Amino acid sequence: MEKKKIIEVNNLVKKYGDFTAVKGISFDVYEGEIFGLLGPNGAGKSTTLEIIETLRDKTSGTINVDGYDLDQQPNEIKKIIGVQLQSSGYYPNLTLTELIEMFGGLYNQEVKPLELLEKFNLTDKAKNKYKELSGGQKQRFSIATTLINKPRIIFLDEPTTGLDPQARRSLWDLILQVRAQGTTVVITTHYMDEAEFLCDRCAIVDSGQIIALASPDNLIDQLVSQGFERKKEVKKANLEDVFIHLTGKELRED
Repeated sequence: MEKKKIIEVNNLVKKYGDFTAVKGISFDVYEGEIFGLLGPNGAGKSTTLEIIETLRDKTSGTINVDGYDLDQQPNEIKKIIGVQLQSSGYYPNLTLTELIEMFGGLYNQEVKPLELLEKFNLTDKAKNKYKELSGGQKQRFSIATTLINKPRIIFLDEPTTGLDPQARRSLWDLILQVRAQGTTVVITTHYMDEAEFLCDRCAIVDSGQIIALASPDNLIDQLVSQGFERKKEVKKANLEDVFIHLTGKELRED
């Protein structure tokens, strides 16, 4: 059975004056997959995401999201996507319950704050203010809020940056759970181990262009087939695995 394309990006261009940040990018995202946009700072990843999310205007090209044309039906696209906010997007003095109820009102959705918080291991923080959360708790909460409008697609922009190893692994598990419920996930990350673990397919972006697109396994196999060898012997574990094994996988939070 052929997979359904839920996002189609064709020849996307974004210019800022004389500078072209995105240079004719084309890719598809399939329903129910975790799709990664990888690349160095300034490569055009976040700009591309923000255009698909209707947050930034494009210069040219076409984008279709679940059958809706970005130029003709941007409001319909907004209804079916969830976007992870940065910390500045939350009122710091509201409790988590109050924030979820506020977002429910904005989306005109009936919400059950405690049920949502329970899924993200945040029940005991329901009455805490957002500013009182740890970094990992803030990231978990930010992903929780992307699900309030029951989206078909969520966009996560570097969701684990700055987190300790336990919090990173916990967030990976949550992202897999979200996908298991039928939600398509589009993610940007600077962590290649994260992309290798989570993503069904990755597009590697550099200087505004896609230079490779395949599953992580296929990308690695392509490199190896060209005669590439690591200078250091590849081991069956890495230092992060050692850290997790010695200190435990459970989250430690104040």
